[in-house]
Amino acid sequence: MAVAESLSVEAAPYRFSFDPAETALVLIDMQRDFLEPGGFGESLGNDVEQLRRTIAPLRAVLDACRAAGMTVIHTREGHLPDLSDCPPSKLLRGNPSMRIGDPGPKGRILVRGEEGHDIIEELYPVAGEPVIDKPGKGAFYATGFGDLLTARGIRRLVVTGVTTEVCVHTTVREANDRGYECLVLSDCVGSYFPQFQQAGLEMVAAQGGIFGWTAESAAFLAALATASPAGPDAPETVREPARQPL
Repeated sequence: MAVAESLSVEAAPYRFSFDPAETALVLIDMQRDFLEPGGFGESLGNDVEQLRRTIAPLRAVLDACRAAGMTVIHTREGHLPDLSDCPPSKLLRGNPSMRIGDPGPKGRILVRGEEGHDIIEELYPVAGEPVIDKPGKGAFYATGFGDLLTARGIRRLVVTGVTTEVCVHTTVREANDRGYECLVLSDCVGSYFPQFQQAGLEMVAAQGGIFGWTAESAAFLAALATASPAGPDAPETVREPARQPL
């Protein structure tokens, strides 16, 4: 079902209005190496529970957006196996033996096609949902993300994923520069560092919404429910993996 009407979300710094037909849900880098116990993120000493708390609310948002017929787009950060798309300034970051391309707990670190590079099962794409493989922090750099949004007539983004201060923030800033209005769902984005989480969210909505809006997922779901089917007639979500990236 495609919905064509304006909805309004209680948000900071003020209400966010959107037409679901012109809005995309973006799930940024919900990858196994970042979120799963035993993955690359945890091997660096990070508390993955800081990120895993986003899974349940994000799954509820994902289900609702699928039921409403909204565009859903996933991203994954990672590089070609030969690392030809990884600049030296990024390749040489981190401790030796724990850098991009090195063997990690779930395959080569941040390399496309490896186990750890893939999206967690709880939020896995279904058939027809594009997956943007990006070599940088932001979703627009060296990808077809912008062309995809244009082709689908998307004007607003509901942004979720990890991490708040890195790939989420970079994507929101890139989107803002390109004229997209962004709503960041505060309980559906996560950071390994609580202080970065708080600051990152405050920066988005500061100065009258310098980069966009922030809201709890419950507020977004309440708005979407006014236009989405409910009850026994609601369409079921079919979780058929779509493993081929865009």
